[in-house]
Amino acid sequence: MIPFPKPYADAVARLRVPSGFLLVIVFAWFSRPTPLSMATGVPLSLLGLALRAWAAGCLAKNRQLATGGPYAYTRNPLYIGTSLVAAGLAVAACSIGLAVLFTAVFLLVYLPVIQNEEQHLRQIFPEYAEYAERVPALIPRLTPRLHPAHENIENPFRPRLYLKNQEYKAGLGFLAGMLFLLVKVWKSLG
Repeated sequence: MIPFPKPYADAVARLRVPSGFLLVIVFAWFSRPTPLSMATGVPLSLLGLALRAWAAGCLAKNRQLATGGPYAYTRNPLYIGTSLVAAGLAVAACSIGLAVLFTAVFLLVYLPVIQNEEQHLRQIFPEYAEYAERVPALIPRLTPRLHPAHENIENPFRPRLYLKNQEYKAGLGFLAGMLFLLVKVWKSLG
């Protein structure tokens, strides 16, 4: 992964949410959905939402290192899910420009955030270094690779964690985006 300077990564982490509102405006302006683009993009976004939901339901932030569930395949399933949602939205919006913008945001915003989070996890979980050697950061393994201390421990999805991590907000945001695109499609057909 690209090493970003700490001041840049910190600044990006603070601006991540406010810049999301700007992305919503750009998304609304440049989207030109069609029935075919919606039929293609929505399933991809739903796959990303499902991955995010699974990961959030297995994540006890700052209390336990998540090494099971989707974390046995990749260290960053939430961000992979986010990228799938964004890719699906760009396809559904029928906009190459949005795809380029979402890719740039992932590279310039999310990679530094991932780097900051990894540094934080290394500080609070001594076993993180070994876990990071066994499980890739972004390209998932085809088979799970559990941390040795957790080889026989399941890390099941827990609805309580899903709710505590407020992952339902991603689903609500997705629904709002899909409704917006559906209205645009409906208007273009009528």
